[in-house]
Amino acid sequence: MAQNKVDINLLREIADLEGTPKGAYNIRKNGKLEARGRTENIEIVTKEDPEKPGIDIYIKEGTKHQSVHIPVIITETGLDELVYNDFYIGADCDVVIVAGCGIHNAGDKKSEHDGVHTFYVGENSKVQYVEKHYGEGEGTGERIMNPQTVVYLEKNASITLDTTQLRGVDSTKRYTKIVVKEGAEAIVTEKLLTHDKQKATSEMDIILAGPDASSRVISRSVAQDDSEQVFYPRMIGDDAGFGHVQCDSILMGRAKIQSIPAIIANHPDAQLVHEAAIGRIAGDQLLKLMTLGLTAEEAEEEILNGFLR
Repeated sequence: MAQNKVDINLLREIADLEGTPKGAYNIRKNGKLEARGRTENIEIVTKEDPEKPGIDIYIKEGTKHQSVHIPVIITETGLDELVYNDFYIGADCDVVIVAGCGIHNAGDKKSEHDGVHTFYVGENSKVQYVEKHYGEGEGTGERIMNPQTVVYLEKNASITLDTTQLRGVDSTKRYTKIVVKEGAEAIVTEKLLTHDKQKATSEMDIILAGPDASSRVISRSVAQDDSEQVFYPRMIGDDAGFGHVQCDSILMGRAKIQSIPAIIANHPDAQLVHEAAIGRIAGDQLLKLMTLGLTAEEAEEEILNGFLR
């Protein structure tokens, strides 16, 4: 795969890639397949339906300690795409999946990537899913990303979702749905930073659908300048499971944040907890770091980095 400096930087930001990734991979650039690699246990197939572009990823039963990278980069202004990626993960697997989208927009038209990722996770399997979104470019055109993540966990399966959006995305509408069956576990960590006049909305439906199902949602966000954020995570207990939602946000400048965690118990043995906090950086934190020699700006940046880490 021939890469220029923009491609290299985008892939580094969203997937920590330097050169060709190990394991299976599918790299998409400006709406087209750029590079693909398979392994003995992981197959990647292009969808044949022109009305539903994307890929199917098949991971064989018993696959352990292997990875899949599926980053998307956009460097053309005015490009608007929607892709569907489906993951079929067999029983007794232990795999890491790294996704993400990076947009470099140097023009005056919006560039947009919308992705729908659906996971079917077999019994006793363990999946770590990492997704990063990043925008850059000197143009005036907007950088828009609207990801959807849908997960179906079979008995005793688990998934860890680590999603990050820290810079350069003008507008995002994020939706996550996870159905957690008997003995399964879902852990979701979402980190989000908005600045200027950016807008971000994140909705989640976590459904505890079997006995002993469990889930934990941790949302950490920072809103700066005139940006706006809305969080609406919903933990739904349809069986005797445990769910916890925690939303923590830092507000700066003239930004606005709405945090609306919801817990819905449809079973008498569902145990559900939610917490939400919005506030500014504490003055004593800034003062402590400044006494160590940092400027006010450096101290503020250090606090934000620690909060979002």
